[in-house]
Amino acid sequence: MTTIKRTGGIVAIAAATALILTSCSGTTAASPTDVDPDGEVVPREISWLLSRPADGGVITAMEQIADEYAEDHPGFALNLITTPDRPSYIQKYETLAAANKLPELFDTDATPFAQKLADQGRMVDVDALLDDLGLADDYREAALNYQRFDDGSLYMVPFEFQLEYFWYNSALLEQAGVAVPATLDDFPAMCKALRANGITPIALDGQDQWPLERYMAYYPFRLAGPEYVQKLKNGDASFGDPAGRAAAEWLSSLGQAGCFQEGFSSTGYADAQALFTSGKAAVYNIGTWELSNLATEALDAGVRDSVDFFTLPTIDGAVTDDHEYVTPSGIGMAVNAKTYDPLVRDFLAFALERYPDVYAATGALSPTTTAATTIPDTATPLYSQAIEPADGVGPRIAMPWDTQLDPATNTRLQQELTLLVQGDTTPDEFIDTMDAALAENGK
Repeated sequence: MTTIKRTGGIVAIAAATALILTSCSGTTAASPTDVDPDGEVVPREISWLLSRPADGGVITAMEQIADEYAEDHPGFALNLITTPDRPSYIQKYETLAAANKLPELFDTDATPFAQKLADQGRMVDVDALLDDLGLADDYREAALNYQRFDDGSLYMVPFEFQLEYFWYNSALLEQAGVAVPATLDDFPAMCKALRANGITPIALDGQDQWPLERYMAYYPFRLAGPEYVQKLKNGDASFGDPAGRAAAEWLSSLGQAGCFQEGFSSTGYADAQALFTSGKAAVYNIGTWELSNLATEALDAGVRDSVDFFTLPTIDGAVTDDHEYVTPSGIGMAVNAKTYDPLVRDFLAFALERYPDVYAATGALSPTTTAATTIPDTATPLYSQAIEPADGVGPRIAMPWDTQLDPATNTRLQQELTLLVQGDTTPDEFIDTMDAALAENGK
């Protein structure tokens, strides 16, 4: 049977963490590329430190798979150590890494912290693992690319694949006499027209801050490609560079045009979604993980038939293609090189082969191309339309900046973005503040 433990946060001491992590270099017992170790498969409990909803599709699928594996391997159990709250999870993860006590499997984004672990040989090379298991060609290129470090190396396995869209209410746009924006620069005019007709232009979850940070990523991605944020986090670019300045000025223009609902900074996830699904807001930027709420017969008929979507608009002089936008594969799973042995390899071989079919049966997009998504009985035609582009997305991804920047700079960015959109600071002031934060924290 699969065992689940939900543990509380571990109190971290930030300064000590950095020092201990540095001292742990070279402590792994196995090579990260030794993906097929010799020895017998001896069943035992293995653990997965993860940051996912306990009742979500990934955990549900892996519980089922672990139970199936245990039937043929008595004594095996998968202990899921769950901490859905992301800040608490990061604290726990970094503390265990500092103490060299990470379990066999653990969740991580492709952050600078994770890059350090990989550089120290503490994570199994996933490119080598998938190739050895004969699964490398099964995965969507974009799903793997989302997990890669800046140098192209891969140390995390994706378990999801999402497409992020701008969902819109066609009836409200028609009422305001506006079309779907062809470019990012069309947003302010769209917002003003909607406002003039008494319609909230864009529903935004400002409370959680990351949705607004998505908007910060859009203009630079179109203007300079994914390389801009990579250079930014490494101190090789500035918020005052053309891409960063264009983003700041665009965000400021969205605020001046009243694009987001009044009090957006205190609006939570559920309330932002309700603004759109109740027909009070015209646009809502969110991923296909919300398909069950956006493309369902349960929606009020007055809204249901008017819901549609468009992908990230381009700009004049864009360096990325229209079919390249935010296509995340979620937080990845890393494999601890120190505890990697024949059992871990054997379980992963079984689980990764079985997972796509089990996960796709829940109505979700698989990170592989080998499993067709099961469309729920209660879905509207929009459900199929929304997942259809998955096979045609480009290899370059508009990376969420909260997975790229160091935590201190990211926190400051989220705070300053709210002030910028509210008109409490100017683009120049925003740029100066963020460049100072980057200089202090980035290295």
